[in-house]
Amino acid sequence: MALAAVLALAAVVAVAAAVVRRPLPDHAGTVQVPGLEDEVRVLRDARGVPTIEASTAEDLFAAQGYVHAQDRFFEMDYRRHVTAGRLSELVGENEDALAADRVIRTFGWRRVAEEEWSLLDPATRRYLEAYADGVNAYLADHGSQGLAFEYTVLGLQVDVGEPEPWDPVDSLAWLKAMAWDLRANYDEELARGLAYATVRDVATVEQLFPRYPQDEHTPIVAPAEPVSAVVDADATEARAVQAAALDAPDLERALASAAAALDAVPTLVGEGDGVGSNSWAVSGEHTASGAPLLANDPHLSLSAPGIFMQMGLRCTDVGPRCPFDVAGFTFAGFPGVIIGRNADLAWGLTNMGADVTDFFLERVDAEAGTYLRDGEQVPLDVRTETIEVNGADPVEIEVRSTVHGPLVSEVLDIRSLAGSPTPASPRPGTEVALGWTALQPGRTADAVFALNAAADADDVAAAAALFAVPAQNIVFATADGHIGYQAPGLIPLRSRVVDGPVPSDGTWPRPGWDSRYDWAGFVPPEDLPRALDPPEGYVVAANQAVTPQGTSPFLGVDWDYGFRSQRIRTLLDEAIADGVPIDAEVTAAIQLDSWSPFAEALVPALLGAPVDAFTKEAVDLLRDWDRRMTADSAAAAYFAAVWSTLLELTFQDDLPEAAWPDGGSRWLQVVVGLLDEPDSPWWDDRRTVNVVESRDELLARALETARLELTVQLGKDATAWQWGRLHVAAPQHAVLGGPSVPAPVRELVNPRPLAVPGGSSIVNAMAWDAASGSFEVTAGPAMRMVVDLGDPDASTWVASTGTSGHPGSVHYTDQFAAWARGDTFPWPFSREAVRDAASRELTLRPAP
Repeated sequence: MALAAVLALAAVVAVAAAVVRRPLPDHAGTVQVPGLEDEVRVLRDARGVPTIEASTAEDLFAAQGYVHAQDRFFEMDYRRHVTAGRLSELVGENEDALAADRVIRTFGWRRVAEEEWSLLDPATRRYLEAYADGVNAYLADHGSQGLAFEYTVLGLQVDVGEPEPWDPVDSLAWLKAMAWDLRANYDEELARGLAYATVRDVATVEQLFPRYPQDEHTPIVAPAEPVSAVVDADATEARAVQAAALDAPDLERALASAAAALDAVPTLVGEGDGVGSNSWAVSGEHTASGAPLLANDPHLSLSAPGIFMQMGLRCTDVGPRCPFDVAGFTFAGFPGVIIGRNADLAWGLTNMGADVTDFFLERVDAEAGTYLRDGEQVPLDVRTETIEVNGADPVEIEVRSTVHGPLVSEVLDIRSLAGSPTPASPRPGTEVALGWTALQPGRTADAVFALNAAADADDVAAAAALFAVPAQNIVFATADGHIGYQAPGLIPLRSRVVDGPVPSDGTWPRPGWDSRYDWAGFVPPEDLPRALDPPEGYVVAANQAVTPQGTSPFLGVDWDYGFRSQRIRTLLDEAIADGVPIDAEVTAAIQLDSWSPFAEALVPALLGAPVDAFTKEAVDLLRDWDRRMTADSAAAAYFAAVWSTLLELTFQDDLPEAAWPDGGSRWLQVVVGLLDEPDSPWWDDRRTVNVVESRDELLARALETARLELTVQLGKDATAWQWGRLHVAAPQHAVLGGPSVPAPVRELVNPRPLAVPGGSSIVNAMAWDAASGSFEVTAGPAMRMVVDLGDPDASTWVASTGTSGHPGSVHYTDQFAAWARGDTFPWPFSREAVRDAASRELTLRPAP
């Protein structure tokens, strides 16, 4: 029996191996592709990175569509189902999928994308159509099981037919998902309302949202002229009466319901405090080559496959008919290069953090189908959506919207949230509408192609004027010696309301019944901040404030608190002062810096807390620690456990779960402020009876609790602990990688977790969520690149997993280990170097 079982298992493994390898595409040979005007070459290097050479732009993007479909069609198909609110059609009857569909249909991402089509430049429409033609040419020759292993697995549970043809609007809808995950202060605004629902004091809530420390952490650009902007100068009187607006009896229910609904949207790019990026450009006067150098590493969720796919797109003769000679990082499902370089210019993107969302509290009479607007009841906009469910009956939902946006607080059938009952039937009361710039049709697709062909600062500014969402910082460097920064984005103008019930700066949910709080248009593109060749010889954009508070235009107040950006500036200043010529190697070392500002700020206070002898063995690890979160550090492991425990003890007793601290940069700023208030009510643990704790008591308790927890997890000998045993990067497949999927399948699609250094608000930004009880990486560098404009072949790059989306391909994870170690690969750009690096060549020929 034992031998039979072994043989049966071996047979299953052999069949699984054959099935997982069945969809692997041919990367060499010759293929006929309908619609091409001329022959196209696809060269691939040792890691499967393709460079496409074509004589027309349309052929170039048709070939890109074909190659994306070869390597990553299931990822593309999954994304288009999500962005259209049709995930239930793909995966069948599933509670999470249906919740996602409900919310995304309420947003109407696909509807907005369809409206954008007519706004686009004719050339952009041709490129999108050519891309779709290329995708469909590959689909025409491959059935679903020949496209991706995932269809075979899904076919065991649901009816998997042939994928429908790719449509250009499928590509546009993907931009909405990107904008959603990079939407900036939505979390902070909702958290303020949720915190108030339990704390019931505006000033106390404001302690949890300190202002950006602009005197210590330099904004991206110098100030413009001062303005009477909405910088919360409304303050005292408005905040004093704010409670009246926020004390509606059903407000807590509405906000909690809205939070739950919005959390149902699948993460496609990233979420949480760890989402952000580092990017900087250094002038040639400080570099080894004498030409500018640019670095970028976007911090996004770690998925399998990784979010980015490296690619080169080259016109054989660059000119008006075919203006592209570009390489970098692409999104499967969208043509062009998102981040990268061409012969004249390199650019990087980081999340700007501008306030592009607002929650509007609406007084809705659901039975009458109306809401309050300046003292009058006006009708809701109502439409019906039908969600098809694979293998089950369709589900109809009613989508209701106000002038501000869709109502999101009643999307899901949630009976009880945050201790407040949610009635099963509609009733008059407070509901929450979402105002979001991405629900305005825009021309971001035009911006992508404009950036791909940009050559100078004026070209970048022109592209930025089209780049509606998401609002991204653009850092750039040019081959002729310039470096710069440009802010793009559709940024709302908010009128100042001096005598209103809440501040009008966008930090708190706004009263939808008062039209003075409506958006008053958008910031003109020519007014957005920019910089060219700053005097310090570099520009750094790492999600910190763009400009100092009080300057025009007003962009928001909820920024990353600038610990990463200031550390990068410090390291650059030190290198320049020491006369170190900055090259790709020096820059890569900065990207991998693991020094912790959290430890620098908190360890002195922790060392002064009274602890027992057993705990002291762990505390002693911190005394001579260099404050670096390296994977082999025992002190780093202990500090992280102490930090997580301290946040739990200090705040979880006071706040609803949706507002618990995630341990990001805002929480460091909060705790540092509280260290100077040893008797602040925040230190008191309300879960203890007849005891009022102080700062020193909670610090000691955090040290002792963390010591005990790590003893259980890592052993009694504190010196043997290692941060990397707790802190691992574990990319997960979006559909088949979760815990509900059988382990053999998960092991096929999820790469083996790897230990990594770094942490939250560290330059090597391997973020983790302190509220989750886990130290696993929640967001990290989806790629790293360094571009040297002085030598086309001296640049470096790496992606988080690999180019392929096929679990059976060697290129599914062949960059993961190097990425985790901090290694990069040479990035050839000259035509000669690309051809020398090529190991396979596929020729696409026009079909007869």
